[in-house]
Amino acid sequence: MDYIKQPIEIENRSMEIIAPHLQGLGLDEAATKVFSRIIHASGDVGYAPLIHIHPRAIAAAQKALQAGCDIYTDVEMVRTGINKRKLAQFGGSVYCQVAEPGIAEAAKAADITRSMAAMRAFGHRMDGQIIAIGNAPTALFEVLRLVGEENLCPACIIGIPVGFVGAADSKKALAEQQTIPYITVEGTKGGSPIAVAAVNAIMYLLDNSRS
Repeated sequence: MDYIKQPIEIENRSMEIIAPHLQGLGLDEAATKVFSRIIHASGDVGYAPLIHIHPRAIAAAQKALQAGCDIYTDVEMVRTGINKRKLAQFGGSVYCQVAEPGIAEAAKAADITRSMAAMRAFGHRMDGQIIAIGNAPTALFEVLRLVGEENLCPACIIGIPVGFVGAADSKKALAEQQTIPYITVEGTKGGSPIAVAAVNAIMYLLDNSRS
């Protein structure tokens, strides 16, 4: 059986297959690349009409990265998937503390999820930084509460939790707020690989060398 074996050729061919599904969406070059990487990561062209990128989101995230921002995540799968060597080249690090000592106790005491407790514990450390949520709707709801009630001001929220309970509602709330630029996916679709794809896509827009 003859098949493509070189990673860059596989990726290029994938992008060629994805391209027709983005026609008519009115995307600029940067948004096209983010859409394409999200679809590539999911293997599902059905994502195309569901992805929503705030007009300032990519530029805001790029500016933050170039200033050496950190990225705060809800789960280890997101933290693990982000290209940390690339991020370090810009001067940033990735943080997730859902499994850190004290978070479970804090969650139990407040009768909330660990993901909520973790984001609450980060608090204003996330000001001016990028937040990437790929699993827990409750984490996204908590971030939005911090924005609305405690004046949290991250540079960009990449909020793409997955699932049937709370995910669609949390992403709808993200898209409806007027304060923070965001990237999200409408409905129940999403997940850690999708949030990771969005983050890495933005970094690759700044520096596409594979390191």
